[in-house]
Order: sequence, then C-alpha cells, then structure tokens
Amino acid sequence: MTIQAQNITKRFGDFTALDDVGVEVADGSLTALLGPSGSGKSTLLRIIAGLETPDAGRVLIGDQDVTGVAPQQRGIGFVFQHYELLALVQLNGFADRYPAQLSGGQRQRMALARALAIEPTVLLLDEPFGALDATVRKELRVWLRRLHEEQHVTTILVTHDQEEAMDVADQIVVMNHARVEQTGDPREIYDHPANEFVMGFVGPVATVGDELVRPHDVDLALEPTHDHSEAMVQRIVHLGFEVRVELLLADGSLVSAQITREAAEQLELARNQIVYIRPHRTRSFAAAV
Repeated sequence: MTIQAQNITKRFGDFTALDDVGVEVADGSLTALLGPSGSGKSTLLRIIAGLETPDAGRVLIGDQDVTGVAPQQRGIGFVFQHYELLALVQLNGFADRYPAQLSGGQRQRMALARALAIEPTVLLLDEPFGALDATVRKELRVWLRRLHEEQHVTTILVTHDQEEAMDVADQIVVMNHARVEQTGDPREIYDHPANEFVMGFVGPVATVGDELVRPHDVDLALEPTHDHSEAMVQRIVHLGFEVRVELLLADGSLVSAQITREAAEQLELARNQIVYIRPHRTRSFAAAV
C-alpha cells in the first residue's frame, strides 16, 4: 500500500513542526524518516497514523484520502496480539511470560508482533530501538529487515540513527527544521548529498579549506607532493579493521582520516608525527541566500 503525505504543515502555537512537507512511500517498501530531534519526523509519522491532524495538506494511503479518517480505520494498529505470531518474531518460547520478564529486545519484538497481529496495510515505527544498547540495536536491525522482506508491509521507520537508516531502509527522507532536505536511497544520500546539512548528518565529515570530505577520502603520506598539505598526528584510534587518525592542520583546524589497519601499519604512525594529507572526492555547497 502506497503512502503519500502531500504539502503537510503543522504548528503547535508559534512553533512550526512541519512546513509544507511532502513524502512518498512506495508499496511494500521500508522508508526511514531520519533527522535530529525537533526536525518534525515524529510529528509527520503521527499525522500519517491519524494521531495528529495537519493544519494544511493531506495524507493518502493507497488511493484513499485518509486525512480526516480515524486512526483505527486506517489499517494501522498497535493493540492486539496473536500468539501464533510469536514464531514469526522469534518469541514462540515466551508466550507465558509477562513483559517484565522479557529483555528490551524481546519487548520490542513483542511490540512488532502486536502491530502485525491485525494484518495492517501500513507499519509505522517511531524510534523502536532507541532505548536499547548498540549490540541489541544491531541485532534487531537485521531482524527487522528480514521480517520486512518476508512480510512486505509498507513500513515507515522514524530514527535519528544514521547507521540504522542506512542499514534497513530502501529510501531515506532526511528532515531538518520542519522540512525535507533530501529523499533518496542510502547510497544516493551518502554519496550525493543535496547540501552541507545532509552530508554532515548522514556520515562523518571533515572540513579542509572551503571543502568537505569524508574521513575515508583523506589520503595520508609520509613524503610531500605538490598537492599534499602538512599535518601533525594528534591521536590514533584503532577501530577493529580500520584506524582513525586525528590530525592538526597548519591553520589550526582538525581533520580525521579513516584508513585500513594495513595502511596504518605500513605508515608506522605515531603521535606528533608530521604527515601529509590529500583529500579526494571533496564537496562544496553554495551558501544559502
């Protein structure tokens, strides 16, 4: 079932939560609404669910305008639980347990079981894994993606976690200050950001001169060439198969380079060592008028 939020505006007193926002979600897809706190993503989800009424604009589910339709009549439900669904969400051994006897991850899967119990046409998830630790979140992301591929329920996931959105979503809608900054698939959002905010929000970024660069697009060398800049190693952080090198440039600015463990070993990097950096795949954006 497709979802369309068309020209949605929502205000709470003097605060504008959504300003002429438009989002389209394809049938059977998983779309992530990604943005910082206060960007409007949860308000948009609540409007799609019917829990809030927009001041302007409309919501379509399939071909039906549901803007004035009650939440319980939109094919979106989060109340009932059918125990036969427990196997689907890998909880078939826990039917007799109380919620307090379940782990955080098990409770979240139970919440998904309740959502799926009424066979909804649309599944809406508002920061479902936000209160869980990083390891459990990663496990549940894999599980959610597998569940979605089995069920093909049109799903919208609200998150402020960039990695989560990149990991599970077919489409990402990046929001900021009540507006949509960019919509696209994860690779498009990461490799071709529409503006400086998107580039900085969906992944690590460093500033070299007037240009932005991803840390993994910063090359390091021990000898200078015509297009390298001098830098001093401030800190070396080992991240498993990668190494983050924090560098101080001559103008006092800091830059991070992300290199492989093998490359770091070959360079034999040490704190306060002088190295030379060359950024590639840099981006610059025109200042907003």
